[in-house]
Amino acid sequence: MDPVVIPILVAAIVVVFLVAATVRIVPQARRYNIERFGRYRRTLQPGLNFVLPVADRVNTKLDVREQVYSSDPKPVITEDNLVVNIDTVLYYQITDPRAAAYEVADYLHAIDQLTVTTLRNVIGSMDLEGTLTSREEINARLRAVLDDATGKWGIRVNRVEIKAIDPPNTIKEAMEKQMRAERDKRAAILHAEGERQAKILTAEGTKQKDILEAQGTQQAMILRADGESKAVELVFQAVHRNNADAKVLAYKYLETLPHLAQSDNNTFWVIPGELTEAIRTVTTAFGDQASGTAPPPPPQREDATDADASDKDHVGAPEVEANSTLALDAVAAADEAAKQAAVAVSDAKAEAEAAGETRLPGREQASGD
Repeated sequence: MDPVVIPILVAAIVVVFLVAATVRIVPQARRYNIERFGRYRRTLQPGLNFVLPVADRVNTKLDVREQVYSSDPKPVITEDNLVVNIDTVLYYQITDPRAAAYEVADYLHAIDQLTVTTLRNVIGSMDLEGTLTSREEINARLRAVLDDATGKWGIRVNRVEIKAIDPPNTIKEAMEKQMRAERDKRAAILHAEGERQAKILTAEGTKQKDILEAQGTQQAMILRADGESKAVELVFQAVHRNNADAKVLAYKYLETLPHLAQSDNNTFWVIPGELTEAIRTVTTAFGDQASGTAPPPPPQREDATDADASDKDHVGAPEVEANSTLALDAVAAADEAAKQAAVAVSDAKAEAEAAGETRLPGREQASGD
C-alpha cells in the first residue's frame, strides 16, 4: 500500500469521528443536559446542536411531555383507626431539565414517597366515611402539597387522582348492610308516602263527588219545585178563569184517590175525612140531574140540630136505597157527569197551557221536572 494513502485514511477517520462527536440531533419534546469536563454546561434544545468533542458529553436525556405515574396501593390509617389501601395516579411534567437532573436523584421515587406521606397526613384527619366522600378535597390538598414540593425539582404536578380506596372486607360487608338498610328504609318511606297521597286523593275525589251530587240534587229539586209551583199556579188560574163549580172539583178529588195506593211499598192507605163530603157532593149533583129537585142539605150533628131547632125547622135528607129508581138514575147521571167533568178539565188544561205559553215560555221544562 502506498505510504501516502495510510495517513489520508487515518485523517479521514479522525475527521468523521470529530464530526460525529461534534453534531448532536435532539428530537422534539426531548432535552439533553451537556456536561463539559464533568460540569453542567447547557441543555440542548430540539434540532441540530454542536458540542466540543471529547470535552462535552450528554449526561441525561429527559422527556418534557406530560407523564403519568401510577403508584402501588399504600396502606393508610383513618381517624377512626381503620386501615385502607389507597391507589393514586399522578400527572406531572418536567419544566426544568437541569433541576430535574441535578436537584433530586430520582424524582419519581421522591414524588411517590411524598404522595404517601401527604396522603397519610390528609386522611389521618378524616374518618372512613369522610374519606370515601371527599375525594375532590383530598385531590386538591395532594396537588397543592406536591406542586409546592416538586417546584424546586423542576417538575410541575398537573393533577393527582385517587384511583381506588379499598377498606377491609369486614368494613365492606358492614357498609353493604348499611346501604341495603338505607335503601329499604327509603323504599318503605316512599311506599308509605305514595299510599298516603293515594288515600288523600281518593278522599278528595269522594268529597268532590259528594259535593257535586248534592249540588246536582239541590238544583234538580229547586227546578222541580219551581216547575211544579208554576204548573199549579197555571192550573189554579185556569180553574178560576173557567169558574169550575164544586161538582167538578169533587169529581177530581175522587179521581185522585186511587193514586194513593199505586206505590209498591204501601201496605195500607188512609182515607181522608173529606171523602164523605166529596161523595155527598157528587151524589147530590147526580141526584139533581136525575130528579131535577134541590139537593138535600148535609146532615148535621145532634148537638147542632138541637141548637138550631129553636131558630128554624130542620129538614132531614131523604134516605136513598140501593134498589130505588133514584139510585139507578144517579148511576147514569154519574157517567154523564164524569164525561162533562173530563171535558171541563180538558178545557181547563188547554186554557192553562195556552196561558202558560203566552206568559211563561219555560213552562214545558218546569212541568217536565
